[in-house]
Amino acid sequence: MNSTQEGIGAAHASSRSAILDLIRAAGTVSRVELTRVSGLTGATVSTVVRRLIDDGLVVEVGRAESTGGKPRMLLELDPYARFAVGVHLDHAGITYVIANLGGAVVARWRRPGAGSDDPREVVARIAAEIRATVARTGVDPERILGLGVVSPGPIAATTGMTLTPPVMQAWTEFPLAAALEEAVGLPVLLDNDATAAAIGEYWSGGVPTGSAFAALYMGTGIGAGILVDGTVYRGSSSNAGEVGHVCVAVDGPTCWCGSKGCVEALAGPAAVVAQAREAGFELAGRGVSEDFAQIARAAARGEADAMALLERSAQYLAVAAQTLANVLDLAHVVLTGPSFAIAGSLYLPVIQERLSRTFFARGSHGVRVAISSHAPEAAAVGAAALVLQAELAPRRRGMRMVLEPAEVVAQG
Repeated sequence: MNSTQEGIGAAHASSRSAILDLIRAAGTVSRVELTRVSGLTGATVSTVVRRLIDDGLVVEVGRAESTGGKPRMLLELDPYARFAVGVHLDHAGITYVIANLGGAVVARWRRPGAGSDDPREVVARIAAEIRATVARTGVDPERILGLGVVSPGPIAATTGMTLTPPVMQAWTEFPLAAALEEAVGLPVLLDNDATAAAIGEYWSGGVPTGSAFAALYMGTGIGAGILVDGTVYRGSSSNAGEVGHVCVAVDGPTCWCGSKGCVEALAGPAAVVAQAREAGFELAGRGVSEDFAQIARAAARGEADAMALLERSAQYLAVAAQTLANVLDLAHVVLTGPSFAIAGSLYLPVIQERLSRTFFARGSHGVRVAISSHAPEAAAVGAAALVLQAELAPRRRGMRMVLEPAEVVAQG
């Protein structure tokens, strides 16, 4: 193929992706509106829409009310034309979702985490779970685009997790994508859980288009995913947003990442649990997630010691949010992940108050803080959205959402 043909092919793919994403975001839209919003010619929009209808991705759903001329035909995605599977792999649990083309979750379930099991055994377990649930839900396997898998970062394209918390060291440099692709028989995309959660939030309609937005993610660790105008910012190796490893106390405790005084080491769930034990709390000891949930329930009941622990944690998380907002000039911050699902209502007012008071550009605009509507499974929803984005989202020069499945991980 010569360079002219390559250029035409790339332009067609970009136009197709752009139109699909605009239809997804609008819900229902006409060709005329697509032409106006996309900046493409009417002829290009008509050609792309016709092919999307032929492919079964878009359907005509009737005409809009007449405003004097011929009523416009309205278009929508057919949400059941394609599906994607998302998996969030963590020590504490493995969360699965199946999402349709419109971003709606049609199945979700959770199983015990990776624990100390051999990664090959866990991969076999994941493959069996996916096959069983696809069969049970009646989703046509031929309509599944692929499998998105997310885990704590940092992530590398060929070796999966390159640096892991102590509880997941067996996964360091395990070829996760290749192993799952062989076991499941689907193309696999890898990403870190915080970035995936941000993509899922945008994909499910939780974030306005045209805004700078971050998902502040707290599971057993702390991270962030960043989107600008609907495009994810990844950095040089797809590992941007590790706000949990911003140093806020140069002589603070040693973090598992090798640094000292990280937000996560001072205020993450494991730190809160350790501080509670030192303070004499009697915890069940079933793991960090369960013990953190016990502390959060005590704080919600108004127990002063538990409230003080989470207040201290929230102050550090507020500094992390402020750092993100100041550096990126954010308009929105969404709190998401399993720990915010449990304790988000205790963290939100602290974070919102600090941003309202200290955000550098507050004279120009505020920063809205909210809790995700699907915080417990946000990373798994985002993992499925990764696959959907690979099919639908516009590829923008310099900031690609995802690479092709064989490349496994997007790079900045």
